[in-house]
Amino acid sequence: MRDRSGYFLAVLIVIQLATAVFFLWDVMRDLPDIFSHIFYDAHLLIELLATLVLFAGIFVEWQYLALLLRRQSRADRALGVAAGELHDLMERYFEAWGLTAAEADVANFALKGASIGEIAGLRGSREGTVKTHLNAIYRKAGVSGRAQLLSLLVEDLMAVPLVRTDRQSSAEAAETAG
Repeated sequence: MRDRSGYFLAVLIVIQLATAVFFLWDVMRDLPDIFSHIFYDAHLLIELLATLVLFAGIFVEWQYLALLLRRQSRADRALGVAAGELHDLMERYFEAWGLTAAEADVANFALKGASIGEIAGLRGSREGTVKTHLNAIYRKAGVSGRAQLLSLLVEDLMAVPLVRTDRQSSAEAAETAG
């Protein structure tokens, strides 16, 4: 778990379990005194029912927490696959477009959302140089701007199956999709 919400929920469940055990112990302690009157003692009957409902709630919460953790694990794996596929797809495009190493570097930063000034700072170059590289990238890719460039990559990424079968490589998947 990346965030602590799952841990806090697990701690809450443990506290509820301790509370439920206490209530059950209390009910069991009161039973011998009025065992013959259990159906006539509304307080004890309500306490017993509340304890059983608390145990049922704990069980449901525990099942739900397990479900959420499984979903998060699947989402994390899928995100890792998608990130790897996007990187591979970008590399194939950059090669197909004939981008220079500097252009590919600028394209990576641009696709990550960096501004022209940020890219220039990261690369130790001038903003004019970054703009020149971006124009060359857009021309080679056949797009008019950053949004279209990103859209082109995302469209192709969505066309590539993220789950490989029969050890299908990402390159083969991209070829079958394209």
